[in-house]
Amino acid sequence: MTTTRPQRLLALAQLSNSVGDGAYYTTSALYFTQIAGLAPARVGLGLTVGWAVGSLAGVPLGRLADRHGPRGTAVLLALATGFAVASFTLVRGFLPFVLVACGYAAAQSGLAAARQALLAGLVRAGERTGLLARLQATLNAGLAVGAGLGGLALHAGTRSAYLAVFVVDAVSFLVCALLLLGLPRVAPAEVRARGGLGVLRDRPYALVALLNTVLLLRLPLLSLVLPLWITSRTGAPAWLVSALFVLNTAVVTVFQVRAARGVTGLGSASRTLRRSGWVMAAACAVFALSAGASPWVAAGVLVLGAVLQVAAEMGQSAGSWQLSFDLAPADRVGEYQGFFGTGVTVARTLGPLLLTWLLVEWGTPGWLLLGTLTLAASYAIGPAARRAADTTQAGDPAGQPLPVTR
Repeated sequence: MTTTRPQRLLALAQLSNSVGDGAYYTTSALYFTQIAGLAPARVGLGLTVGWAVGSLAGVPLGRLADRHGPRGTAVLLALATGFAVASFTLVRGFLPFVLVACGYAAAQSGLAAARQALLAGLVRAGERTGLLARLQATLNAGLAVGAGLGGLALHAGTRSAYLAVFVVDAVSFLVCALLLLGLPRVAPAEVRARGGLGVLRDRPYALVALLNTVLLLRLPLLSLVLPLWITSRTGAPAWLVSALFVLNTAVVTVFQVRAARGVTGLGSASRTLRRSGWVMAAACAVFALSAGASPWVAAGVLVLGAVLQVAAEMGQSAGSWQLSFDLAPADRVGEYQGFFGTGVTVARTLGPLLLTWLLVEWGTPGWLLLGTLTLAASYAIGPAARRAADTTQAGDPAGQPLPVTR
């Protein structure tokens, strides 16, 4: 795929805000508890409420991008995200923290949907998954750089160092907005007057999104479940947690584009998702074998499991990207992308509680159950996608023919 100027600007915008996010994710929990003085339980509750609100806001904000143009909407939401990040530095109580967290999560969710709609308007259908793979690789590289900057702030441990991280993140979204503003304008879709949000009536698409959410339950593995598993159920050294995170980030950065190369339509996306389901099931079985093994045997088994897990992750990402675009009506890409993106929020909100109970408490049976559930979802998503495709080709969920877009 030849890289065009719009694609380069999209990649630079992704790199900019991912560097800021990497620094923010590394330091925010300690800032809120040690500097802002919030109790850890209240931080967790506030962020959960924030992301719950954000998941609900993604659909109407995506619809806003469809109606008024994705470029302008994305620029405004990038600025809103930067403003929310800066506002965190003024938070001194629980209620203001919750309000800012809701604004931050809503802006982030809307921005993701608007950027997907913008990408759909600038890039031909056959090239979208390949570009998203490049953007995902860029995202991981930016997060790694940002995590390094956050590590410097953690090492310093001062209020000024933490505040500098929030300033960097806020500025990164300002730069992102300026880069998005340099993209060509994408005309709003010519939408016929239809009541409500069509995606909420599109049950076949909702089923695909639900099955994809099951596949996304892998998201808390590296950040929460595996650290708990390694320290409580295996004899592997604790530093392996960091090593597995670096391994995952590096592999996605280098190989995500290659993993997505063969995904060009619904058929190839469904096949890729089935293969990733088998690989993820194998990863779960391998992780289960690390329990009770000697330290270095456990470490080797965990590394093998992490390699299988990241391979499954790259296949699942590529397949789901293709489905999310191909199954969305042409005049509602932002709205549908906003709905599909709620799967990430749901997985990150409910996944930690579910997987901690399933894997850390149950142990080997829990790992095998997760692998079986993932495999079943990966096989079910193909037929669900074919049904959703028939609905999209026949007309919109309300039974009206699809409008012609500019």
